[in-house]
Amino acid sequence: MKNQLLFLFLSIIFAHSCKENDKMIEKESHLESPVAKKIAHKLTTHNDTRVDDYYWLNDRENHEVIDYLNKENDYTKAMMAHTEDFQKTLFEEMKGRIKEDDASVPYKLNGYWYITKYETGKDYPIYVRKKETLDAEEEILFDCNKMAEGQAYFSLGGLSISPDNTMAAFSTDLVSRRQYTIRVKNLVTGEIYSDEIKNTTGSATWANDNKTLFYTMKDEVTLRSEKIFKHELHTDSSQDTVVFHEEDETFNTFVYKTKSKKYIIIGSSSTLSSEYRFLNADTPNGEFKLFQERTEDLEYSIAHYEDKFYIISNADGATNFKISKVHEDNTALDNWEDVIPHRASVLIEDLEIFKDYLVVNERENGLNNLRIISWNGVEDYYLPFENETYTAYIGNNPDFDSDTMRYGYNGLATPSSVVDYNFKTKAKKIKKEQEVLGGQFKKENYESKRIWATARDGVKIPMSMVYKKGVKFDGTAPLLQYAYGSYGSTIDPSFSTVRLSLLDRGFIYVIAHIRGGEYLGREWYENGKLLTKRNTFTDYIDCSKYLIAQKYTSNKHLYAYGGSAGGLLMGAVINMNPELYNGVLAAVPFVDVVTTMLDDTIPLTTGEYDEWGNPNEAEYYQYMKSYSPYDNVAPKAYPNMLVTTGLHDSQVQYWEPAKWVAKLRDLKIDSNKLLLQTDMESGHGGASGRFESLKEVALEYAFLLDLEGNHGQ
Repeated sequence: MKNQLLFLFLSIIFAHSCKENDKMIEKESHLESPVAKKIAHKLTTHNDTRVDDYYWLNDRENHEVIDYLNKENDYTKAMMAHTEDFQKTLFEEMKGRIKEDDASVPYKLNGYWYITKYETGKDYPIYVRKKETLDAEEEILFDCNKMAEGQAYFSLGGLSISPDNTMAAFSTDLVSRRQYTIRVKNLVTGEIYSDEIKNTTGSATWANDNKTLFYTMKDEVTLRSEKIFKHELHTDSSQDTVVFHEEDETFNTFVYKTKSKKYIIIGSSSTLSSEYRFLNADTPNGEFKLFQERTEDLEYSIAHYEDKFYIISNADGATNFKISKVHEDNTALDNWEDVIPHRASVLIEDLEIFKDYLVVNERENGLNNLRIISWNGVEDYYLPFENETYTAYIGNNPDFDSDTMRYGYNGLATPSSVVDYNFKTKAKKIKKEQEVLGGQFKKENYESKRIWATARDGVKIPMSMVYKKGVKFDGTAPLLQYAYGSYGSTIDPSFSTVRLSLLDRGFIYVIAHIRGGEYLGREWYENGKLLTKRNTFTDYIDCSKYLIAQKYTSNKHLYAYGGSAGGLLMGAVINMNPELYNGVLAAVPFVDVVTTMLDDTIPLTTGEYDEWGNPNEAEYYQYMKSYSPYDNVAPKAYPNMLVTTGLHDSQVQYWEPAKWVAKLRDLKIDSNKLLLQTDMESGHGGASGRFESLKEVALEYAFLLDLEGNHGQ
């Protein structure tokens, strides 16, 4: 009887809750969306005129702009009001899987063990070190929780310890524009020196004299990394010396020290070319020496060992790159000698040098491989990995003399591990395996696999998929399809505790490894950029069609997701085939391609010409215009959409998604949801703090699950 009464009581509560929820949904359906005013602005290029009615939103200092963004935020909040409790549930669920009192695996550098740790209830990391042994007393270097107090946004940039271990150069960004201020802390006394260097990339490199720092300064307007300065400790930054100025607006510059600690390296790179200079770190006032002058389409990177440099490059037509070596006294291209020649089927991505071994990170048929080669020529082998949906990568290995290599491993259904591999004994030791708290996760309850779709031009497109066992492939399962597809950036299949909130509610998650990335080698990238960029979009669409045809899902349950350049992807595919998707998540989307690429005052524009083309040339202008999401919005039905951005975004300016949403509102002929959420405090990476960003994910997931009729399970 007691159980029957309890059941009746719960049924009444549930029914009341559902009724109240239905009332909220009905109320939301009658809300009026914000309407941005139209002010026609003509943009003429190559005798072609485009009219941009929302160009006026390109002014974050205009109170009308801020007012409009706030109205959009209010509308999103009101439209999602019935999911607020669900969002809180999702947030707590995702947060509950993360170990709050956590710490990184210690690594040793110059006599100290360095550790990053988190404490329960705190959002930011604490950086500590211990001298010689892990049993030594803990020394707190930086407590970011204290440093972030009173700040709406906080990010600690590069940390660089002086060679004598007594000082740390560090940097902070309090706005989220990725313009960092560098300062120096005395680790013996705790004093923070008066030295202050503003508008930098955040990283600094010590010369071996413990008093000279090299750093990279940004252009105040474009935010391009353009100058390398030399700073002497305890002097005003206005007295700093420019040691290199990258005058080519399509290049960015940077500075670092080799693992051997012998050289300070200045690098300069564009999408398709590289150039390096080097200086003995013992003589910081000397002149940098050119390694190999920039040549069109020559990409290379360098590492130092003994009296030689080792080079990853695409020289001599090595499309997928090769490894060469050259003596440090004469580094010109003519003297480069091949160590690992080019192979058409293998992409070389990275290398790590140890005293007795060279480790190479390769990719073949989309899969990571770690190749180990002894300098004496006796050994040459690969570490074995078993499945097709994993990620393996070289970890943090700052010690030249170590007999152990640290690497990372995880998969779509396998939590992350940090592993130490001993070259001599061939033994692996798992130093740490990611804990998934909450007691619900068991990796044997999930399956992952790789499938291949056929694109319209006959090319096979790989996809990595994960789902909870028991999902039926009958077209009824909700599926979230993610992709990026630009800059040769490969999205490897990696584990996510956050994603479990979708998988456990029946979602299938798919990464489409479309052209524009480098998953299948360099040509995979070359065939998804410039005048072949449309392959990126059609690959994604053809993957969607395959997923529907194979009954993994249907267009009533298929959701598309992409961010930044992946947001451009979202905008393009819904202009081309909006009927395939029930909903879309577009995060910080790059959608106004033509206007942005014509404006060289916007951060990153000039350095992007090799990726998208230069619209000042008519051929590229017309091609960009043919796919630019903003320029191709039309009176048609679009899927349900949630668009997110940050007011201070330095990579994709907030006004691109804001204008896009305004134009979509004006032209679309459907009654589907269209929501814009602007973080008024942050930029491209979203909110700072360990858990704050989970609130953004909770909103996104609630949006998806709500479209599936799941309001709170």
